[in-house]
Amino acid sequence: MPSFKSFLKIFPRTYLSRMLFFAIADIVAIILAVWLSFLLRFDGQIPQQYFSAIKLIIPLLIVFILPIFYFQKLYSFTWAYVSISELVSLLKAAIAGFLFLGLAIFISRDYPSFTGFPRSTLFVSFILMILFSGGTRFVKRAWLEIFKLPSGKNKKMVLIVGAGDAGEQLLRSIQFSSDGQYFPIGFVDDNPIKQAGVIHGLKVLGKISDIPKIVSGGKIEEMIIALPSAEKEDIKRAVESGRKAGLKRIKIVPPVSEIINSEISIRSVRDVQVEDLLGRKPVSLDFKLIEDFVRGKTVLITGAAGSVGSELCRQISKFYPSSLILLDQDETGIFNISEELKDKFPDLKIVSAIANIQDKKKIDQVFSQFRPQIVFHAAAYKHVPLMELNPDEAVKNNIFGTRTIAERSLEYKAEKFIFISTDKAVSPVSIMGATKRIGEMICQSLNGPGSTKFISVRFGNVLDSRGSVIPIFREQIKKGGPVEVTHPEMKRYFMVISEAVLLVLQAGAVGQGGEVFVLDMGKPVKILDLAREMVRLSGFEPDKNIPIVFIGPRPGEKLFEEILTSEEGTIATQNQNIYKAKLLGTNKDKLDKGLEELKSAVEKSDRERITNVFKDLIPYYKPSVDIKNN
Repeated sequence: MPSFKSFLKIFPRTYLSRMLFFAIADIVAIILAVWLSFLLRFDGQIPQQYFSAIKLIIPLLIVFILPIFYFQKLYSFTWAYVSISELVSLLKAAIAGFLFLGLAIFISRDYPSFTGFPRSTLFVSFILMILFSGGTRFVKRAWLEIFKLPSGKNKKMVLIVGAGDAGEQLLRSIQFSSDGQYFPIGFVDDNPIKQAGVIHGLKVLGKISDIPKIVSGGKIEEMIIALPSAEKEDIKRAVESGRKAGLKRIKIVPPVSEIINSEISIRSVRDVQVEDLLGRKPVSLDFKLIEDFVRGKTVLITGAAGSVGSELCRQISKFYPSSLILLDQDETGIFNISEELKDKFPDLKIVSAIANIQDKKKIDQVFSQFRPQIVFHAAAYKHVPLMELNPDEAVKNNIFGTRTIAERSLEYKAEKFIFISTDKAVSPVSIMGATKRIGEMICQSLNGPGSTKFISVRFGNVLDSRGSVIPIFREQIKKGGPVEVTHPEMKRYFMVISEAVLLVLQAGAVGQGGEVFVLDMGKPVKILDLAREMVRLSGFEPDKNIPIVFIGPRPGEKLFEEILTSEEGTIATQNQNIYKAKLLGTNKDKLDKGLEELKSAVEKSDRERITNVFKDLIPYYKPSVDIKNN
């Protein structure tokens, strides 16, 4: 039996009191609506014979309406944010409740109390109940709109960029926040239709390009960008206009992919980060497709403590899997992500499995016990220079570990196996890239014989992941520099981790087996530009306050990573951000022979032999002896 404390943790007192208030208010609304409908029908004098009908209709409506209202979440909204969406939900729920009442009356039509009473009273009751129930929900919102006059005393004057739905929701959140720190003074928006418009009493003062002029004419201290669906170029223009105006504090409402199923409010706002400014379009996502893929399934994620693996855990948890198995050898990382998920998704069954993917016996036990239906394989050694120094470990983990997980998925009849690959697998020059390409080949070779569908997904660098360039730059800036860039022309594809993972989920949903999907990474970004932008976001000027130096490319690095070889090409899919690579089939016999050779070479830590096997298996593999020549 759960304790009262645990009950209150799930349903806090404020939630319970609000739910009880509205339940009682709805009961009163039902009673009044039915009673008044009969009074109106009979000009204030209800004939005696209809009292028995009233006494039955009222309890029936209460029994039908209240549960429907509860499941429509009409008892869990916030007073200040009630809007048209709640009114629509109220209308739908009331229609459903009265339909059930009509059905009950039809079934019991021979019952004496339901004989002969005027059916028009049901329609009038419906109208009155909508008015009464809707009124109780809108009364506080109306009170706040009319009487709560915002005061700018001791608050920061803020300009909102974006006069759309996000900007409107943000403004409401600021205005109705009792202890808010902001005093909004107006909007800017590039939409000509919105110019000089008024939203909740605040004017649209101009366009993004007008920000310096608007700021110079007042005491504006901060700016909040409320453009969660906008292209990064628009956000970048807004940030640059804010900087030009001399604003030191610029915040942003995060992109849609970070606020799934959430209201936009002042709590959503965060500091502008470098990923907000990278020039790529917002991704197109089919959340229904992803939910249909994941809902009710047992999902295993290897590498669950890593950057991509942990984000997979967070995103998958939103789509109602029956259970989530988190597998990694990093016990601290697994503890942290499992505790985070338990807090955010208390009803989800979460299993933490500490295991090395090379341990066949332990992996077999995990599959035998939990029988995962979907497997996301994100476990890998990924640091390019380190893998150049330790090729035997890269092969053991990224190739033989992948084969172990893939073969167990096939043996235990998992529905789908999704392999997280990389752009470094294309024409690889590094040990890490070559191991990932062979991982793709293993998936292709296993697809077909059994019921498991094997799918690979390639994408580039994930912003702010562990060991990536962004946290390294951040630490260097914190120390006062210098910021170390390998080469002035070094370019990489970058993707926001939440977007990348959601596209991986969508690719897994549409994959039919044997594909290598390629995510649209947008335009490649110069690492030098990235470094300069990070210095500016930290409040400094590059090469003035923080020096930037060039240290030369490291072993295994290319100046530019491709997503495809020139021979591959792509096939479009139903999602504009996901493509299918046109690859040659994998020769299974040749692959198996090569894997045996690799096994022998790894046992002897024979780097030259490992390299020769890679060359034999991957025609485009060109190991970097001297990176300057690549």
